[in-house]
Amino acid sequence: MSDQKVLLLCYNHGCGNKFNPDDNHSDACIHHPGHPIFHDAYKGWSCCNKKCTDFTEFLNIKGCTKSFHSNEKTPGPQKSDINKPRIDDRIMYRTPVNDLPTVIRPPFDTPQINIVPTVSPALLEQINNLDISSLALQDEFEVQIGQSCKNTSCKAIYRGPESNEETCNYHAGVAIFHEGLKYWSCCRKKATDFSMFLEQPGCTQGIHSWITTNMKKQDKCRQDWHQTGSFVVVSIYAKKYHPNKSTVKLNPIRLTVAIFFPTENSFYNIDLELCGVIDVEKSSVNMLPTKIEIMLKKAEPGSWAHLGSPHPTTNESENMSPVNNDNKSVVDCEDVDLNNL
Repeated sequence: MSDQKVLLLCYNHGCGNKFNPDDNHSDACIHHPGHPIFHDAYKGWSCCNKKCTDFTEFLNIKGCTKSFHSNEKTPGPQKSDINKPRIDDRIMYRTPVNDLPTVIRPPFDTPQINIVPTVSPALLEQINNLDISSLALQDEFEVQIGQSCKNTSCKAIYRGPESNEETCNYHAGVAIFHEGLKYWSCCRKKATDFSMFLEQPGCTQGIHSWITTNMKKQDKCRQDWHQTGSFVVVSIYAKKYHPNKSTVKLNPIRLTVAIFFPTENSFYNIDLELCGVIDVEKSSVNMLPTKIEIMLKKAEPGSWAHLGSPHPTTNESENMSPVNNDNKSVVDCEDVDLNNL
């Protein structure tokens, strides 16, 4: 019986034929010397540009190189082990160091600076076209020497600009008269004598209000804000306001805005304690026909979680003004909770 040669299996990519080791030459094997590539549903070989989407068609792609058959398995592409953690590796973590000095937050009562705005010519033209009768109402808002504070129970008298720096003690609530008792809804210190009731000191601290505004006709201004890396931009949307009678005051942590509407004979006031610290000298104000844009320069880098909040010493009503209307100074007895008496 003649000796039979053992045929070996060729492991070259794309070949897979069996061969006789004694009959192996340089043109015996047609295969792919590269490695398979699978990307975006395409299948192909790194050694040639033949690509397809069907896997069976991929397996039938004819080899691009002729060489010897080989019964040794071709090693696959080596994977980099750079990011592979080792048992003896130590991960060192260092807390990032902030070399920038921290800005000290000043007191809320730091003197404010009246920012000179950049007024749009279109806004000035809009104001000039208003009725003269509407503009004549502005004289009522000029504070005169000797004028008393309009906040309830405050007996302060206006003596000049220094009076604006004084603390106003007033009652933020309304007067209640029930079954011979007289008291304020904000503090409920009851009295039977009317003179003693009038002499009760205010329980709330805030700023003086020398002018009584028409709160019923006041427009509700929509407010919005956004921030960049260096600035916080506050937009107050308002129309037909007077730029010369409207003010924007700033200190490093406080924003105070008073917008005067001549046609409505009223003010819109905002008094906020800002979330962060600002650079007042690099901040600016633009008064446009449809809005007031306030550019607040951040004193230190970082993102603000919110714009700010009304200070506890200010009234938290929408217009943030502690003025009480005369027609709301007394409430009906039916509105009183008798269980608290």
